[in-house]
Amino acid sequence: MVAIDVDHRRKHPSGQADPARTAPTASRPDLPRITVDGVVIERQAIAAEMQNHPGEDAGEALRKAAVALVIRELLLGEARRLGIVAEPETDADGRRETDEDALIRALVAAEVQVPDADEQTLRRYYDNNRRRFSSPPLFAASHILLAARGDDAAAFAAARDKAAAVRQQLVRQPHRFEEFARDLSDCPSAKVGGTLGQIGPGETTPEFEAALAALAPGELSEPVETPYGVHLIRLDRRIDGAVLPFEAVRDRIADYLSERVERRASAQYVSRLIGRADIDGFDIAGSALPLVQ
Repeated sequence: MVAIDVDHRRKHPSGQADPARTAPTASRPDLPRITVDGVVIERQAIAAEMQNHPGEDAGEALRKAAVALVIRELLLGEARRLGIVAEPETDADGRRETDEDALIRALVAAEVQVPDADEQTLRRYYDNNRRRFSSPPLFAASHILLAARGDDAAAFAAARDKAAAVRQQLVRQPHRFEEFARDLSDCPSAKVGGTLGQIGPGETTPEFEAALAALAPGELSEPVETPYGVHLIRLDRRIDGAVLPFEAVRDRIADYLSERVERRASAQYVSRLIGRADIDGFDIAGSALPLVQ
């Protein structure tokens, strides 16, 4: 199965293949002579296309390039057979698509039917995937950082021991957290008693974030090691994420489902073309089919 990317223009700003990327030549396997319904896919074209399909080795890149060009020729041949007429478009950057790309785009638009999802389908997807439409939780937190470099084992061990000792004191006297932060923390937040304000996902190190997420409001963490040193973290408040209303995400869901259906329908369409084509010199049925670029 293959999905069709209907934007067939290259991504280089010039609209051409990136000149800095050259087709692999070292240890390149022999290029096959491939025909699609009697049309020859030139060896030079396959070699040039390989630069757009990186693989673990030259053989994999060659196979991917051959598949892409075979599918492209199938689509062009079908467009010509149907008498498709297309006008090349120009994108926002002023790049004009080629006549062949315009033909493929018009063919897909004419032949691949994509029904719109009804309201019931949209709401069912929303109800089954509410977590995807939730704003992330926020944490109001404070910390004490005992800085140490990870490549200094002695310093890190000392920071670890000191953090454990400070934690024991804070368990007995939690009201002294701000005092300890001002006196001991190596973070600029020491000036405000260790307060970090509101923290969202991705704003701290993975170790810090995981420890924070595991805390209950008012709870003090065990010593947490990060690349910056050893932390004692106190969760001051957790603000749970809110689920966005269906109306706010309806159009986003519709676009997503439409694209998914289009890709599936395009894959089936290309598979039908492959099934009735006369392809010689290449076993496309045994190859992984990529997006048509």
